Amino acid sequence: MTSPLRDRARQMLKDAGLYCTEPRLAILQVLMQAARPLRQDQIGEKLTLRALNKVTVYRTLESLIEVGLVHRAFTYRRAGYFELADHCTEHQCHPHFTCTQCGVTHCLTDILLPLAKIAQKGFVINRQQVRLEGLCPACA
Repeated sequence: MTSPLRDRARQMLKDAGLYCTEPRLAILQVLMQAARPLRQDQIGEKLTLRALNKVTVYRTLESLIEVGLVHRAFTYRRAGYFELADHCTEHQCHPHFTCTQCGVTHCLTDILLPLAKIAQKGFVINRQQVRLEGLCPACA
């Protein structure tokens, strides 16, 4: 039996030119259901396919990043956070807000920020990512 979520993941992989493997489908479904960016270990914990080890999850994430379905939203305390790339453009990711008290990160998809411009010659910006820190409404 198939679900709308699984069908969407299957279509995303097909559109990206990737084979529909169980690890890819499972990881995409986890990220589609996530309300915020997840670390690799958090993705692994949510997988129903318990046979997936850390290396398989890492390699699968890398293959999804290569085709632009997933991206590293940011790195915090040496851990990469991953999410679907559907709210981002090729050159800019939507901003993220991390609460310094509870540690929860929120996606700010409704905020539009202009692309940075560097006055000094020689710099070329390939991608802009913004992460804001402070207190969330629950902690403030």
